[in-house]
Order: sequence, then structure tokens, then C-alpha cells
Amino acid sequence: MLARLIAGVIGAGMVAFVARRMRALSTSGAFAGTAVGTIALAAGWSWGILLGAYFVVASSLSKLGERRKAELVGAVVEKGDRRDAKQVLANGGVYALAALAYLLSHTRAWYAVGIGALAASAADTWATEIGTLIGRNPVSIVSGRTVPAGTSGGVSLIGTLASVGGALFIAAGAALARWPVPFTAVVLGGLAGAVADSLLGATLQTRRWCDVCSKSTERPVHNCGNPTRRTGGIRGFDNDAVNAVCSGVGALVTLLLS
Repeated sequence: MLARLIAGVIGAGMVAFVARRMRALSTSGAFAGTAVGTIALAAGWSWGILLGAYFVVASSLSKLGERRKAELVGAVVEKGDRRDAKQVLANGGVYALAALAYLLSHTRAWYAVGIGALAASAADTWATEIGTLIGRNPVSIVSGRTVPAGTSGGVSLIGTLASVGGALFIAAGAALARWPVPFTAVVLGGLAGAVADSLLGATLQTRRWCDVCSKSTERPVHNCGNPTRRTGGIRGFDNDAVNAVCSGVGALVTLLLS
């Protein structure tokens, strides 16, 4: 474990540094990523490798068509593609906690918790990045009405298929690592988390409005430079909070199905 811990600090730190230089992580995100990666590797080599695979693919998808996606959703989403500490912990925090719990207890149930959380994060990330880039005419998962690209709770056929791909990717990784979790449980847990993310995004997530532009947004200050006002959702329940719940749902469903 000591060797893995040292490797985790060095390896995760190097990956975070490179990601920071490539503008995939902010400074706070790099520190959070190093901490999450170190915990994962301390729990076991496969824990670290699975997390690394998730991060590399997620970052690559985020950079794919970066300029086009910024044009489509820049006025809607609160944050850009440089993940800060809150985003890193929202997507990888449950996985890190599961890794730490396994490290301390060696209870096999934590495998299901960890991989379910990671599958949900992957399903949601793939749906967002691919759906935004090539999806057409997203609709609200609640009302069925067409919504602007990047709107929380908006879904499309391409995005839905991408979420399946993300869940399958993590499930395949767990199977290759011979984790004691059923393949189907991982996939279904990942998809359940992604659906929960969309439902919460459409209902409870904070919604804001720019009176100057007459447009819906998640940004406290719109890209026009004017402050926005809250028009719905729970105060403070932002996209990071929704993503954290998404991971938790994926973990719980995978555990129950296992």
C-alpha cells in the first residue's frame, strides 16, 4: 500500500500538472484531482487505472469541438471546460470515498459503490459532451419542449446513446479488471445516475434569467456582463451539486443490483 500511495502522489500529481497545462483543470482542480487520484491508487492499482481511464476520456471529449461547444452553450452554462475543485469532487468524490472505505475495510461492497458512481459520472459526461456537439434539438426530459443546447435537463437521442456508451465503457473496464460487480449492474447504475442528473437539472437545479438578453442561463453574471436573477429551483443547488447526486444514485443502484 505504501508503494501505491507514493505512486499515487507522484502519478496523480503529474497527470494533474499536465491537465493543468492543457487547460483541462484549473489550479484548484489540479489539487483536488491529485488528492482523488492518490486515494484511488492507494486502494489498489485497478482503482487508480479505472479513474485515470475515465479522466482521460472525459477530458478528451471535453476538448473535442471545444470552440463549437463554447459558441453553443457559453451563454447558458456557468463554468467552462476547465474543471475546478468543486467539479472534480462532484464527479469523483463518491468514487474516492468508496476507495478510501475499501482501503480501510476491504469490504467487497465498496467495489460496487465506486464503480457505480464512476459509471454515472461517465454516462453524464459523455451525454453532455457528445450530445452538445452533435445532438440536435434537445428537449426537456420533464416537459418535452425544445430547449437551448446546454440547458440542464435537456436530452437528445445522440446524448442518450452517448450516455449508454459511457456506462458501457466503465462497465467494460471493471470487467477487464475482474471487479466483483455484475456488468449489467454497472451499466444500469450508470444510466440511472444520468437520468437522475437530467431530472434534477430540469426541476430542482437553480435556474436564472437575464432580463437584458431575455434568456435562461445558469450564470450569476450573464456573458453580456449583466447580473441575472433566480427564477426557480433550489438556491445553491447548482450543476456541481446535481453531478454529486448523480454519482450517488449510480453508486446506490449498482450496489442494490449487485
